Amino acid sequence: MSRILLTYPRSDLHAWYGPQAQQALRELGELVLREDDGVIHEDDLIELADGCDLIISDKPTGASERLFKAQPQLQAFLRCAMDLRGIDVEAASRHGVLVTHAGPGFINAVSEWIVAQMINLARGLPQYYAAYQNGLVPAQRMGRQVAGSTAGIIGFGQIAATLTPVLQAMGQKVVTYDPYLGREPAGVERLSLDELLTRSDYVICLASHNAETENLADAAFFSRMKKGAFFINASRGRLVDEQALNDALGADHLAGAAIDVGRGHDDHPTTLLARRDDLLATPHIGGMVPEAISYQVQQTIDQARTILAGRIPDGAVNPSPPLRMQGRPRAS
Repeated sequence: MSRILLTYPRSDLHAWYGPQAQQALRELGELVLREDDGVIHEDDLIELADGCDLIISDKPTGASERLFKAQPQLQAFLRCAMDLRGIDVEAASRHGVLVTHAGPGFINAVSEWIVAQMINLARGLPQYYAAYQNGLVPAQRMGRQVAGSTAGIIGFGQIAATLTPVLQAMGQKVVTYDPYLGREPAGVERLSLDELLTRSDYVICLASHNAETENLADAAFFSRMKKGAFFINASRGRLVDEQALNDALGADHLAGAAIDVGRGHDDHPTTLLARRDDLLATPHIGGMVPEAISYQVQQTIDQARTILAGRIPDGAVNPSPPLRMQGRPRAS
């Protein structure tokens, strides 16, 4: 019988892999669960993985060469997230271990988060809530209408494609900067980065993080933005020079910002920015809705089923022959 390890802490397990998901995995083999909380130490992971064919991991749990070397029966390491950080994929390949990740089940959820923050920024709604909750009667202030404004999207991927018709339905003009975009999306004007920054009332950062986009939003970036514009980051914290954003807000060059990511632990915003009154920070919860979690959980279950049947699943990141799968009978 196959053996499957779930690395989720006990306190988080049922929010991700509830009874139905656990039962689906038990139908594939023996399920090994943790009895403790917190991020698992590598030594404990190696011990728990003893005899396991598959490991399904939460995002904080990494996988080094030590694990792959210590557990020669391990066939695959499945990450229930898109983010592969902490997994030594090259070492996995050297040891014949397949690595997979889940797809973006959070597209709708993150798009909704962006729309919510645009309206919060434009109308100053959180400040009203906070005043009333503290027993104060806030003064009325003039807000800004979203309709008629320009939204500039940096990085036109799946989230941008979902978000764009919503923004257009609200009466916004949508422009984009993406040097790798093939065909121009319908109704979206493609601009250079400078043009986008100078024309946009809302700059929405959705670019992937890599060496090219590290600190993309630096002091020069913010200085080129239209005075009084808003900045929204729903991508990765490392795209933003936090001190530069802090300075742009402090100088009143920007009217406000909203971030769901930062340079803190697990991509959370840092207190440097999160404590500002003119910045709306959330702890990387853009995709934290049941539908998004269920999508990724189900995908890992499907991947596990496919792997145990001897096939390479969707979401494999090192699909060239994983040696440890070669000895298994191949499904037709």
